[in-house]
Amino acid sequence: MTGLAPIMEAFFTDRLMTQQGASPHTIASYRDTFKLLLGYLHARTGKLPARLDLTDLNAAVIGDFLQHLETDRGNSAASRNTRLAAIHSLFRYASLQAPQHANLISRVLAIQTKRTTTTIVTYLSRTELDALLTAPDRTTWHGRRDHALLVLAAQTGLRVCELTGLTIAALHLGTAAHVYCRGKGRKDRCTPLTTHTKQILSGWLDERRPAADTDPLFCTRPGGALSHDAVERLIKKHVAAAAESCPSLQAKTVTPHTLRHTAAMELLHAGVDITVIALWLGHESPTTTRIYLHADMALKEKALARTTPPSTTPGRYQAPDTLLAFLDQL
Repeated sequence: MTGLAPIMEAFFTDRLMTQQGASPHTIASYRDTFKLLLGYLHARTGKLPARLDLTDLNAAVIGDFLQHLETDRGNSAASRNTRLAAIHSLFRYASLQAPQHANLISRVLAIQTKRTTTTIVTYLSRTELDALLTAPDRTTWHGRRDHALLVLAAQTGLRVCELTGLTIAALHLGTAAHVYCRGKGRKDRCTPLTTHTKQILSGWLDERRPAADTDPLFCTRPGGALSHDAVERLIKKHVAAAAESCPSLQAKTVTPHTLRHTAAMELLHAGVDITVIALWLGHESPTTTRIYLHADMALKEKALARTTPPSTTPGRYQAPDTLLAFLDQL
C-alpha cells in the first residue's frame, strides 16, 4: 500500500513550491480542492485523511466526488473542471512516486473535463455604474475607502486579487499617474489613471496615512489587507443600495469581475482597439478579449446599419376568397 499523505505533502512542497515556483493563488486553489476531496472521502469511508492510501482515490471515487461538487455543492462545470485539473496534477506527480499504481493513475488521468457553456459577459451601463459609485456613504471612513476602491476597479479593470494585493508603492500619482500590479501569470503591467481617479485616490491616501510603502492600499480599519470575500461583500452591499435609485441593477448579479468587464466595455465603446484592451486587462491573447465584442450589441447594430438589405418585396400570405375560387372553377 502507498500512503496518500506523503505523496500529497511532497506534491505541494517539492513539485509546486520548489520545482514550479507556483504562485500563492495557485497553491491556495489546489489546497482548497484537496481539502474538499479529503473531507468527502472521510465522510464516505470514515478514514482519517492521514490514513488514506492512494488506492482509495480510484477513478470511480474521483468521478463520484466531481458529481458531488455539481449536485450537492452546486458548483458549475467550470469549477468542476478546475478541481479536476488540480487532481490531474497530483496524479501526474504520483505517477513518478508510485509507478506500481500506473494502472490506477492512468484511469484517473483519463477522466475528461466537462464541456462548458460560454455566456455573454455581464457589465454595467454608464447609468448603473454612476449609481454604484455614488452609493457609498462618503461621510464615513469605510464609505470613502469603498468609493476609492470602486472607482479604481471600474476605471482600470483590475482583477480582485490584484486590487487586494495593491500596496502604497504600487500607486504613482505624479506625472503620468498609473498603478502597477503583478497579475495573472506573473505578468507585470502598469495601468494609467484618469484625472478623476487620481484625485479620488489622492484624497484617500491623505486619509489613509500609511506607515510604510508596503502597506496595503485598501485596508481594514486595523490596517490589514482586504480579503477577496470582503471586496465581494462591500460590492454586494453598495449594489443593493444603488438598486433603489437604479432598478435595472436588481436584475444583475454584480461581482468584482463585473467591474472588470465594465472597464473593458467602456474602452470598447470609446473605440479603443481590441489588442490595446487585451494589454490593458493583462490578457495572454487578444482572443480572450473577443468576449466583449460578442457582448456589445451597439457594435453589432452599427455593423448591421452598414449592410444592404435584400431587394425582395416583403409580402404576407392571404387566404383565397371562397366565392372567387368557386367562380374560377366554372
